[in-house]
Amino acid sequence: MANHKSALKRIRNSETKRLRNKYQHKTTRNAIKKLRESDKKEAEALFPSVVSMIDKLAKRNIIHDNKAANLKSKLAKHVAAL
Repeated sequence: MANHKSALKRIRNSETKRLRNKYQHKTTRNAIKKLRESDKKEAEALFPSVVSMIDKLAKRNIIHDNKAANLKSKLAKHVAAL
């Protein structure tokens, strides 16, 4: 266990950030699933918000930039094919 005040604070901060990142990542994954299951009109309406969520995850290093690009590309193809 940590012995320094700064280390204890670091543990608290890390846990808070981990939970926030987990929440944002899970919310985005659920939005992606919802977009994939929806019809064309609903998918086109959801697409910009989902792309925005993915971009925010990449910006905050929750997911890698290339993963974000791959997800956006696959979703764009999916929406276009509907």
